Amino acid sequence: MERYDPAAIEPRWQEVWARERAFSVPNPAEPSAHDDAKTYVLEMLPYPSGELHMGHVRNYMLGEVIAHFRRRHGYKVLRPMGFDSFGLPAENAAIKEGGHPRDVTERNIARIRGQMARLGWAIDWDRMLSTHDPEYYRWTQWLFLRFFERGLAYRKEVAVKWCPNDQTVLANEQVIDGRCERCGAEVEARKLEQWLFRITAYADMLLDDMALLESWPERVLTMQRNWIGRSEGADILFRIDGLDRDIDVFTTRPDTVFGATFFVLAPEHPLVERLVAGTPHEREVLEYVRHTAARSAVERETKEKDGVPTGRFVINPATGAHIPVWVADYVLMEYGTGAIMGVPAHDERDFEFATRYDLPIVKVVEPAGGAAEVEGPFVAHSPDERLVNSGQFSGMSSPEAKRAIVEWLEERHVGRSAVGYRLRDWLLSRQRYWGCPIPIVHCEGCGIVPVPDADLPVLLPEVDDYLPKGRSPLAAAEEWVRTTCPTCGGEARRETDTMDTFVDSSWYFLRYADAHNDEAPFDRAIVDYWLPVNQYIGGVEHAILHLLYARFFTKVMYEAGLVGFREPFARLFTQGMVHYHGAKMSKSRGNVVDPDEYVERHGADAVRLYLLFLGPVDQDAEWQDKGFEGMVRFLHRLWRVVLAHLEQGVGEAPSSPTPLARKAHETIAKVTDDIGRRFVLNTPIAAVMELLNEIVRTPEDPAAGFAVETAVSLIQPYAPHVAEELWERLGHERLWEQPWPVADPALLERETFQLVIQVNGKVRDRVEVAVDASEEELISCATESPKVQAQLDGKEIRQTIVVPRKLVNLVVA
Repeated sequence: MERYDPAAIEPRWQEVWARERAFSVPNPAEPSAHDDAKTYVLEMLPYPSGELHMGHVRNYMLGEVIAHFRRRHGYKVLRPMGFDSFGLPAENAAIKEGGHPRDVTERNIARIRGQMARLGWAIDWDRMLSTHDPEYYRWTQWLFLRFFERGLAYRKEVAVKWCPNDQTVLANEQVIDGRCERCGAEVEARKLEQWLFRITAYADMLLDDMALLESWPERVLTMQRNWIGRSEGADILFRIDGLDRDIDVFTTRPDTVFGATFFVLAPEHPLVERLVAGTPHEREVLEYVRHTAARSAVERETKEKDGVPTGRFVINPATGAHIPVWVADYVLMEYGTGAIMGVPAHDERDFEFATRYDLPIVKVVEPAGGAAEVEGPFVAHSPDERLVNSGQFSGMSSPEAKRAIVEWLEERHVGRSAVGYRLRDWLLSRQRYWGCPIPIVHCEGCGIVPVPDADLPVLLPEVDDYLPKGRSPLAAAEEWVRTTCPTCGGEARRETDTMDTFVDSSWYFLRYADAHNDEAPFDRAIVDYWLPVNQYIGGVEHAILHLLYARFFTKVMYEAGLVGFREPFARLFTQGMVHYHGAKMSKSRGNVVDPDEYVERHGADAVRLYLLFLGPVDQDAEWQDKGFEGMVRFLHRLWRVVLAHLEQGVGEAPSSPTPLARKAHETIAKVTDDIGRRFVLNTPIAAVMELLNEIVRTPEDPAAGFAVETAVSLIQPYAPHVAEELWERLGHERLWEQPWPVADPALLERETFQLVIQVNGKVRDRVEVAVDASEEELISCATESPKVQAQLDGKEIRQTIVVPRKLVNLVVA
């Protein structure tokens, strides 16, 4: 028999698909957003910082199966690919290799494209984009200017998170447990003039529109809710004694204001220097501020509480008491207003601080039944608790007192109801070379001036030294920096920071829809035709980075009339990670598995199949060579079974149902339901394997030929090369365009089923039994089987396991 040779089969079909542009789909001449015959399947675009490893391949295989499945269900499937090629990942890869970022990036893109081609992925390459291409970042700059016009992009001095390794500013979302999410270096604090996006203006919309995301994982929505951190409470004003100035505090517990006995500012609070200027406390306070700047947020919140007094006092607006102002690093500038009222009787951190520095502790809340029997602060709040030591509000329940105290403060103009957020504006400035230039010039006379649309793109200049040095390398390109002001024509200087790479990836899915438009970032009618993305696929680690930013961008563009939808991704799937030697597959860990090696030895179809056969695709999985070999054997077996049946002829299922015909239709039903409804992609492979086993066991069944065709058709989304080759040999063509098989409902209804009988877990017999047989009848059937009787041979049955309509397992000893 002819040998299965993927090295010969796979390049042939890859050439056919490329020549026929089999997976390219044109935009309609008259797009309609109500066209139900189209679908947009998309995986998050890769960083071209190296080559793909098996973890990446598994991610893209999810979209591969869904795209083939929907195409064969009659949909026009848009599945493009691009490269997130600007930013830290690509620049750090270039630094490591010792080349220019552009050269290294484009070389890596070519490598990855080659890998994707060898894997036979069904991608619309006509729409490919790279975010470092001026044809792309021209429109990134154009969108920045639209944000700027709407007051959503602005520049100010802010306390920033600084990565000393990458020598650049990080957004809050890029700091994980006090460390850079890219390189792991401990983050430092600095004050710099930076560009920000006003994402906080969309906090409520980002929360409210989660109601539209019914097909998103709840885990991702919860992560975003927690990151936005909406909480209801009150803003309360504390007057600084001796200064005509108030400090605003946001609290979720206005009912405890009578228990505020001290006041704390974050070290980064802008008022700290002014409060201590020229006082005996100035030196100590500023030294403390400098010392705490190097501490991570996690360390500040978890270490022993410490701080320094400022010598100043504020007036508690509820009690009139003068309470001391401290600076302490357990208060973070990114939460609330960067100032808190210290209520040590009812907050664990405040209690620890007050105890250390011998500050007053005044209880103002207690259970309805009387004093709480606790050591330390009373924080186990309940709706029936009552206020004490709170003036006219004593005796009120806590919920009632919250409302009453806020109204009382409002009447006296020292407080109001408020909503607070954990979310902070998106800091987008980066002091790195390899990024999208910010289209702004600075003029002494006119201030901050946007570059006119007609002058876009502002091209990234060539520089002799792009290595990070704590300021943007673009500042050294003096000829590029010097320019003229678009408003007055005078001398001006270009902005030298570049944009965060997440700006580039916050709108790329829109550009795919109209990738070659040179008049606009995209045509609204075309974008509204294809989007929202019907199926988006990527890692959960992007929940509060890319996914949140993309939602923000889409909402801004919706309000600007650029798009007709509020959410970019209708359905989201987050895949599990691939592990090797017990750890997540990663280049930094040195435990990657190179797909090229396995494709070379065993073919792309084996790699594709095994990565999805590893287990449920929403869970982590361990790569094992032994399991991979099993997939290779399956492909060889499929090949042999199909060729063996060619001489017998294949065709339609027989007019009267046979066991194999039923099995084929049951397999169609299962595979269709698993892929289409359940998004379970490992079990369809097992179902086809079972069908193949049944074909081998019943070669004389009249439906064998039909079952063979069914097996080839159903495996096509996973292993398209061998499927196309076998489909052609079976006398057909272009399986990628053929309708998906449909199960006959009549053949899914059975009067009998095949009962598998096991002894100690090993299959000993298979018998047909009535579908309505009771558990007792199934056990009786199993024990009366002659084949089973031979295995029992007088042994005692210790346990009987019955799986309804499937098997009986007799455990004997």
